[in-house]
Amino acid sequence: MMRKVVVTPDGVQVVPAAEPVPGPGEALVRTAVSGVCGSDTHALRGRHPNVTPPYAPGHEVVGVVLAAGADVTGVSPGTRVTVEPDLPCWDCKQCRAGRQNLCENLGFFGCGSEQGGMADLFTIDARRLHAVPDDLDDATAALIEPLATPVHATRLAGPLDGRAVAILGAGTIGLLTLRVARARGARRIVMTARSARSRERATKYGADAVVDATAPDAADRVRAALGESADVVFDCVAEEETLHQALAAANKGGTVVVVGVPPGDVRLPLALLQDSQLRLQGSATYLPEDYAEAITLLRAGVVTSGEFVTAVRPLDQAAAAFADAESGRHIKVLVAPDPAALR
Repeated sequence: MMRKVVVTPDGVQVVPAAEPVPGPGEALVRTAVSGVCGSDTHALRGRHPNVTPPYAPGHEVVGVVLAAGADVTGVSPGTRVTVEPDLPCWDCKQCRAGRQNLCENLGFFGCGSEQGGMADLFTIDARRLHAVPDDLDDATAALIEPLATPVHATRLAGPLDGRAVAILGAGTIGLLTLRVARARGARRIVMTARSARSRERATKYGADAVVDATAPDAADRVRAALGESADVVFDCVAEEETLHQALAAANKGGTVVVVGVPPGDVRLPLALLQDSQLRLQGSATYLPEDYAEAITLLRAGVVTSGEFVTAVRPLDQAAAAFADAESGRHIKVLVAPDPAALR
């Protein structure tokens, strides 16, 4: 038997479970560390549109391959890996076009699938594993998956070199987007955040200016801090209020990329979108090339675990790790079956 974390309507629990056995094309992985994502805490509180408790969390995962089933290539026992958690069917129109993140039959490891990475062991399609370079320790490697999200979003936004950028939300994804946009050459970056603590943190992490997101004229303040309209706005909150702020900041001719997971539907000022020739772009997870770039950025020190990983809890304290992640005091909280064994 092994331990696994389960999120239920009653909270976060650690329960015993049978050790999984890899089938054909699958690998058995021993978890080293798994991050608590905002989507995990949103699902816990019933605010995720696609994930409903009970479910097994843990999609920001680093581990070591213990065994491989038949027909597995690319990884072997002893390989340190991270998980690309979307689980495509590989056969639909989107998969055949190389857009597995948009698979028409998409599953997601650690977000509604039968298994998650907050466990001693898990099995997964070996095609969803990426080898981790030896020079990245486990805590740094745990940032590959979350960093791949803004890498993908900035790729969809188009060239950022010399452009004016706004980022709405200064949580983990917002701060990672800040670092990626800076690495991509953004000329000036203004962020918004609702709490004073988050605004202070955004300034510390490199924003040129930070605006109080609760101000009734927040969009005007963003434009004033940029000195012009935003060429690109990344909405890392994805609520009706922030979408309206994003469109106002990008008016006219700008691009708004929705990076956060919306808790529900919103009303859209369609006349503004049409008349100002605004571009509204969704961004869904990532692709293998985004993982490769995230690894490159981590190896270059654009993002470091010393800045972003602010707590590590043992697996038996998973409920406390979720509470840490919800507290607002932390950026990235990790759960490790054996913290003393981390590289």
